[in-house]
Amino acid sequence: MAKPVIWITGASSGIGEAAARKFSTEGFALILSARNTQELERVKNSCAFPEDCRILPLDLASLADFPEKVATAISFFGQVDMVLHNGGISQRSLIKDTLLEVDRRLMEVNYFGTVALTKAILPHFLTRKKGQFGVVTSLVGKFGSPFRSSYAGAKHALHGFFDTLRAEHHQDGISVTLICPGFIRTQVSINAVTGDGTPLGEMDQAQDQGMSPEACAKQLYRAMKGKKEEVYIGGKETLAVYLKRFLPGLFSKILRTAKVR
Repeated sequence: MAKPVIWITGASSGIGEAAARKFSTEGFALILSARNTQELERVKNSCAFPEDCRILPLDLASLADFPEKVATAISFFGQVDMVLHNGGISQRSLIKDTLLEVDRRLMEVNYFGTVALTKAILPHFLTRKKGQFGVVTSLVGKFGSPFRSSYAGAKHALHGFFDTLRAEHHQDGISVTLICPGFIRTQVSINAVTGDGTPLGEMDQAQDQGMSPEACAKQLYRAMKGKKEEVYIGGKETLAVYLKRFLPGLFSKILRTAKVR
């Protein structure tokens, strides 16, 4: 029996890299995408079955390339069963200090890049009457947080889009798992853009003390395998989702003074 195939974006580091190794161990064939081909090669060689991994360089800002990229992805193994949308960029800047072009870049990569790739692969899923999207958003896809205005906006938008996709295509055998990590020990804050678009270049303290990418990948894998609709991954910060839902006034007061950078 052929291995199921998962296509992972943002696979060159962090959660994407850890997810690649986890899915490989669990018997999946992999398509690994990101901009850095050299790092993708490294991740491929670290997987349990590198012979069942293919590398497909991808820039989420280059939307015009996506139809060709999808065709190539399908050609590798003859099918794609799952897409794990993990690629994107983060942000660390106050609204008043953030150029509009930076806001647009965050939306272009994190939202429109993910949506465009989804629309490009969707006909393949519809033809086969099955498919699954795993979408790594963030806890800030559920609530806004200081220094992350446009990042939170893009992640909120992904929740709206994929909740709708799930409802529209349930009868077509297509499922969606929204994955909302909190503080995971990755390079995301180092690579985050500041108000003028330059990288922050430093590790958030909360990020540095967060859950390991490997532990996150295990929970992500279980959520996708179980076809959960939404999962929150991290430490005590995940409780903020419920605090906002049931005690919004208290949540607002806490958020104003929270050390989130």
